[in-house]
Amino acid sequence: MSWFIEALKKYAVFSGRARRKEYWMFTLFASIIYIVLAVAAVAAHAPYIMAILLGLLLPAWAVAVRRLHDTGRSGWWILIGIIPLIGSITLLVFYCSDSEAGANKYGPNPKETPAFA
Repeated sequence: MSWFIEALKKYAVFSGRARRKEYWMFTLFASIIYIVLAVAAVAAHAPYIMAILLGLLLPAWAVAVRRLHDTGRSGWWILIGIIPLIGSITLLVFYCSDSEAGANKYGPNPKETPAFA
């Protein structure tokens, strides 16, 4: 849960790098929240609950861009997801790739610096 909170603290920070663990833990907890709130919205016939889901959209994009930075790619690669199937598979491969060793133009390697000091 601390990885999810850490990503939320960087709500709209598109600079820097994010480890695989930070990205996937955020994705896991955000998915759980999406499912629970979607079920609650359908059960309560309350579409306004969906507005809460939109609140997680910006941090999801931010952590995805930081994850791409960690692999040495520009955040603009996120737009390849627009292409059906091929774009999603390409992004999945990028998100699963290991970090670029050492510092790159987006910052120091988060594996080499303590995450929670």
